[in-house]
Amino acid sequence: MSESVHTVAAMPAARPAGCPFDPPPELTEARRHGPISRFTHSHGRPGWLVTGFDLVRAVLTDPRFSARKDLLNVGDFTVPAAPPGEFLLTDEPEHGYYRKRLQGRFTVRRMRLLTERVEQVTADCLDAMERTGPPADLVTAFAKPIPAIVICELLGVPYADRGRFQEQVEAFMSGEVTEEELIAAYTATTDYLDELVAAKRAHPTDDILSELTTGDLSDEELRGMSLLLLAAGLDTTTNMLSLGTYALLENPAQLAALRADPDRGVEELLRYLTVAKTFMRTALEDVELGGQTIEAGTTLVLSYHTANHDPERFDSPGTLDVARQDGGHLAFGHGIHQCLGQQLARVEMRVAFGALLDRFPRLRQAGPAVLRPETADIFGMKSLPVTWTP
Repeated sequence: MSESVHTVAAMPAARPAGCPFDPPPELTEARRHGPISRFTHSHGRPGWLVTGFDLVRAVLTDPRFSARKDLLNVGDFTVPAAPPGEFLLTDEPEHGYYRKRLQGRFTVRRMRLLTERVEQVTADCLDAMERTGPPADLVTAFAKPIPAIVICELLGVPYADRGRFQEQVEAFMSGEVTEEELIAAYTATTDYLDELVAAKRAHPTDDILSELTTGDLSDEELRGMSLLLLAAGLDTTTNMLSLGTYALLENPAQLAALRADPDRGVEELLRYLTVAKTFMRTALEDVELGGQTIEAGTTLVLSYHTANHDPERFDSPGTLDVARQDGGHLAFGHGIHQCLGQQLARVEMRVAFGALLDRFPRLRQAGPAVLRPETADIFGMKSLPVTWTP
């Protein structure tokens, strides 16, 4: 093993001043030295950090690297296995067993059929913004309610429960609560889902969870699958809508280009922002990767955001360019764990950005944007004050 390999002592806590859309400078510097660096996990265990696009993608398709939560080797303690149904942090065959139950419900065709409902939800949010008048916080008025209403309707969460549930999910995704608050929010969420599963078994309705209750899945498995779908469907798209609008307001030429053709810019915003910043994998055996030997049992951090800003893969990666031709980003991951709801997210973004810019062609920022800390699981925004001229 080479002794000249770059070392990153810890995951950086901040992005560059004035450039919130770029990866933290320590990660950009690490990638300049090569696609893989030595790394120390927050609990002291040595590991590796992968920042190059090709190497991240290679790990995601290599079965010698495990997604299992209980194999994470980040400190001198045991990590519990993912609860039944939370298949994102499992390997085959368990992962496929659950994913196949859902795949047919998130196809491109089914998500396109959902477009009309997304358009109506978006129009309702914009109507409310218009009635209230400027200024508005785009996060609470627009970015939060659209994905929340859509995913809750798909899964069968009653409308009256949506706000409470969203607050609970945000609490354990925000990176800004104490451990006690995180546990309380997670417990409240799983308790609620237990009640919802029981209600669907007793009185099924036209939604995904009701369909799943007719099979052989246990209540615990249904709870885990529901939690995964709701957390992923709420937080990621919410922050893509808010952070994406912020990026467009900061780049007026790109905003104009996206307004002219909303479909063009979605993939570029996904690449440029990459709100799901990192994931981890653990080596099941000794593996040669990027010229280094990854010993069995070692956990790697995969920096999706840095990989999506890799100059060896993208021309001028730090520039937002909605007409970009060199696509193929990793914002939804890659391989068998690639995001199940990616087509839903695309539909929501295409509809929402287009409708927002059409309704408020003179939309502009009305005050300082407040970003989530880098410690948040999903990068994004806490508030984005906006105004507009009728």
